[in-house]
Amino acid sequence: MATNDSMFPLRRDVKMLGNILGEILEFNGGSTLFQTVEKLRLMCKDLRETFDEKIYEELKQEIASLDPKLRIQVIRAFATYFHLINAAEQNHRIRRRREYQLEEDAKKQPGSIERAIYSLKENNISSDVIRKVLADMSLELVITAHPTEATKRSVLELQKRIADLLKSLDNPLLSKKERKKIEESLFNEVAALWQTDELRDRKPTVIDEVRNGLYYFDKTLFDVLPDIHQEVEECLGKYYPEEAWKVPTFLRFGSWIGGDRDGNPHVTAEVTWETLTRQRKLVLKKYRNVLVELMRRFSHATSRVEVSDELIESVSRDEELFLPEEKRWTVSEEQYRRKFAVMIERVKQVGQSEIGYKQPEELLDDLEIISRSVYKHHPANRELKMLEKLIRQVKLFGFHLATLDIRNHSGEHEAAITEILRKVRIADDYRSLPEEEKQEILLRLLQDPRPVLLLHEDYSPETQEIIRVFELIREAHQEFGKQSINVYLISMAESVSDLLEVLLLAKEAGIYRLHADGTVESDLNVAPLLETIDDLTAGPEIMETLFKTPLYREHLRMLGDRQEIMLGYSDGSKDGGTMTANWKLYRAQLEIHEMAKRHSIRLKFFHGRGGSLGRGGGPLNRSLLSQPAETFGDGIKITEQGEVLSSRYLLEDIAYRSLEQATSTMLQVGAHVSNESEQDFRDPRYVEAIEEISSASLAKYQSLVFEDKDFLTYFNQATPLNEIGELNIGSRPMKRKNSQKFENLRAIPWVFAWTQSRQLLPGWYAAGTGLESYANKGSENLALLQEMYEKWPFFRSTIDNLQMALTKADITTASEYASLVEDKEAGDRIFGNIKDEYKRTRKILLEISGDEELLDHSPNIKASVKRRNPYIDPLNFLQVELIRQLREDDGQNDQLMTEVLLTISGIAAGLRNTG
Repeated sequence: MATNDSMFPLRRDVKMLGNILGEILEFNGGSTLFQTVEKLRLMCKDLRETFDEKIYEELKQEIASLDPKLRIQVIRAFATYFHLINAAEQNHRIRRRREYQLEEDAKKQPGSIERAIYSLKENNISSDVIRKVLADMSLELVITAHPTEATKRSVLELQKRIADLLKSLDNPLLSKKERKKIEESLFNEVAALWQTDELRDRKPTVIDEVRNGLYYFDKTLFDVLPDIHQEVEECLGKYYPEEAWKVPTFLRFGSWIGGDRDGNPHVTAEVTWETLTRQRKLVLKKYRNVLVELMRRFSHATSRVEVSDELIESVSRDEELFLPEEKRWTVSEEQYRRKFAVMIERVKQVGQSEIGYKQPEELLDDLEIISRSVYKHHPANRELKMLEKLIRQVKLFGFHLATLDIRNHSGEHEAAITEILRKVRIADDYRSLPEEEKQEILLRLLQDPRPVLLLHEDYSPETQEIIRVFELIREAHQEFGKQSINVYLISMAESVSDLLEVLLLAKEAGIYRLHADGTVESDLNVAPLLETIDDLTAGPEIMETLFKTPLYREHLRMLGDRQEIMLGYSDGSKDGGTMTANWKLYRAQLEIHEMAKRHSIRLKFFHGRGGSLGRGGGPLNRSLLSQPAETFGDGIKITEQGEVLSSRYLLEDIAYRSLEQATSTMLQVGAHVSNESEQDFRDPRYVEAIEEISSASLAKYQSLVFEDKDFLTYFNQATPLNEIGELNIGSRPMKRKNSQKFENLRAIPWVFAWTQSRQLLPGWYAAGTGLESYANKGSENLALLQEMYEKWPFFRSTIDNLQMALTKADITTASEYASLVEDKEAGDRIFGNIKDEYKRTRKILLEISGDEELLDHSPNIKASVKRRNPYIDPLNFLQVELIRQLREDDGQNDQLMTEVLLTISGIAAGLRNTG
């Protein structure tokens, strides 16, 4: 780090914030608090540099002997420090981006849109290829509430203000007086951070989660998304100036928050309706604000400029139809202001009265009328950015803001269909029928225009709620537009009948309609979620059966011959380990893509990944690169988990950077695929190797997780799993059912608990055995793995993520958690297994990548982890000591529980993508 000049400003900021925090600690807790924190920090730092058993034991003794009143302050001090580091690092990313922008053109920032388009030009990619790429390119990012951000909104807002102040300090033109004022403000914000309660006093409701999600649309995404499109357009104009570019909308955001009812009883039909209403309210407010500002700026008078006849006619007509005399703009010559006055009123009245716009296309038409008129008296090469940006925003967000996906478990649909068919005496026990008979009944009913539903009160409350959800979708289409909800996701989809059941429920609600003359209308994409290893293996056959079914094929034809399929990274990893899950997911995409192509169906794969490494997380652009390149033209959808929203979208510059990296990746891969006629990017030797590696890895993983009788006990006792359940971070229960069975444990607490204990087992375990067993069969095998790392983006991404997981894991710290296992023999045996596999994995990863240390290829991330470790370590040691005491009290000590929860929150802030 000392030789890396680009890191100096970050180190300076971290030191300054650390000094401010030290002063605040002295003021609030006296010298004892400050000196205790500093002593623990230095002991951990020394241990990181050179492990010494004596210092290690002294550290544990120091922590065990802390007075409870002092201890809670020490925990808070380390946790607060991470919030400051996070703010400083985010500001440094912004700083580095500005530095690149100030440099000469030859040094365009890697991952930037300009670098990507410059590269296309340098590689002689034609404008025709780029037009095809843009026409096919589609990336939809879907925000979810799970795992919900462990950090409270008030803390996030403080973090944002601190980052903004740090940004202000970078201004070289600041006077001494201005700098002093900013530094005083910075001190006050850090003081407020210290005095803010980090823990929520209750679990958030679903509407709380909706409000949190909307915060990012309001603060950053509404402006950043059109800016990304504008940047692509401008760079294409710069490097392909002979062409006129109009970039189609390729980047959107969707949401699960308020629509994901899988295992969450709090997501009711009423909550979903409230979500859609809040989304519309926000986007209309944003439009209204921009229109008011445009009205203020468009003071042009017809005595000075010539406006279009089209505008004049529309103003006269619309004032008469939509605006009472007292609300009209009084200066008759100011035609633009007269038009904006009408538009503002019509936006206000959307969903309220007949005056309001019925569809966003009507607002778009009015904006286009203004645009066409403006360029009669304004140079076309001098765009009016605010007007053009609003046009793009309406195209992006409509009146619904973000498409809301509905998700539910296949078992819920099956239970409802079972009851419905029993009531009308079609099947006594549909649930127990063989799959072939289920399909036969469902297809017969789908081909019959007559309904099968009775009155609602004839059904159980659970079935009534299922029926109500489908009725809500129909009503939402009428009230908010069909884009408001266009996908219904089925989790644990294991058979053809799982999809046909949803189609039948859609038919009963009038979303799928079969008319008496045989014609079909369909307004809902039914998407399976393939998540377990077995589901991923069976997925291609399930989908081919459906594609060969005439009725389902006609349903797809009504949707433009498009099928969405979601791939779950969490449960696959939980079932088979990260190496096997990643390969099974990749292979399933290839097989389904090729099969769909034979049926002339275009797929959109929805990747349920993000957040923690054990759940397919990592940088967005790297996630994109790890997909089969052939699938890029079909469109890609990826979840953005609740915990990464603040790190990616809290600050506008960071949001822009994250999305521009994704866009540049899409452009370059898309152009390569188009230019190479969709050639196969995998050497058959690579596929053969990864199959063998995956098989060995799966056997190793399952031998521990499913075959060791003490494994679940180890997991429960050697991690803070049960204590995490008390942390008020999400509205959804930790288990799908009130059960201790492994299969009913959600992947989120599974990953979160392993991460807190620094074992991070879901992110790396068993990969080493798979890789090493293959490499040891011959020196040529290791050479092939090194070649795969160099040439195959999927494999490189997998290896890099494994390195990240191992870097964040810490075996010494993990051993302290293993000591919590009551059965010492079982604890030592299982931890010994984990420790051996860690060493094995680390060794083979370094051999494959050619690095001397983990993450040598990512020096900034490596430096960040090293910078954080001496501050995370004390929280881990404190957590182990507190859990030991809490469990001795049978979990009944509220004070100890609060302290444990504070350590969980602090470690989550320190490790970032925690799961």
